[in-house]
Amino acid sequence: MDQSLPLEADRDLRPHLALLGVQIFFGSLPVIAKVVLHVIPPFGLVAFRVGITALAFAFIQAVRRRFWLRDKSDYPRLALLSLFGVTFNQLLFIWGLSLTKASNTSLLAAAIPVFTLIVSYLLGFERLRAIKIIGIAIACLGIAILIDPRNASFSSDSTLGDLLIVANSLSYGIYVASSKEVITRNGAFRSMMWVFIFASIICVPVGGIAMASVDFPSIDASIWGLIIYIALGATASPYLLNAWALARVNPSTVAVYVYLQPLIGFILAVIFLGEMMDARFVIAAAMVFTGVFLATLRRRMA
Repeated sequence: MDQSLPLEADRDLRPHLALLGVQIFFGSLPVIAKVVLHVIPPFGLVAFRVGITALAFAFIQAVRRRFWLRDKSDYPRLALLSLFGVTFNQLLFIWGLSLTKASNTSLLAAAIPVFTLIVSYLLGFERLRAIKIIGIAIACLGIAILIDPRNASFSSDSTLGDLLIVANSLSYGIYVASSKEVITRNGAFRSMMWVFIFASIICVPVGGIAMASVDFPSIDASIWGLIIYIALGATASPYLLNAWALARVNPSTVAVYVYLQPLIGFILAVIFLGEMMDARFVIAAAMVFTGVFLATLRRRMA
């Protein structure tokens, strides 16, 4: 059954602007995280991201007096979503990234919209419309041109890391495809609060073990500032915007915006690092934007 939204929702640009904001926030993460990872171990950074975000959401919802869920059966649903959307997603990504090349990671992450569309189809949320499949394929090809698969190295040394990134992409695809109903029912803020509370039950202890050997007094204040930004600016904000948009558009529409993230990274490199845009970037950008447009183009009502 095609559960498309009404035509009025189709004309609402706010979800698309929110999803663009999601990718801008996520696009700022790699450079900042790279600085922090010189001091903080990967799983420790995941613990800070998840723990601080959970505390921030819980404080805001407590002040708003919108803490508890109306339907108790949604607690296990959000606990399960937290595994796919945060716990597995972040731990698998960080672990995989440490074992493979960045170019491999970017190419394999392009599978997220594909996994999301397939899972959404299997769950009956979306039809496999030709225009959407074509749009995803064009955007995926644009990312391949931008990153250049020849830079990837799928050798035996990186096999485990590559498989972890694929598992990460599948995990996030399952989360996006299956979370729409419960998020719509409970609201983005309350849903994300419980997702991160449940995720922190696993991520914080795992990160605490990783942080056991870190000399806390030697950590510079600027690093703590960057950690706060990573938690609130590059984690809490995009997850919240993503959830808000997901309640208003189809899951595959949310996922296809992932293709904008490498473009945003390149643009930030041009602005802040003085790198140059070449013809390959222009062609890739045109393909990605065309693909995103086609994949998010909704069937018009007669």
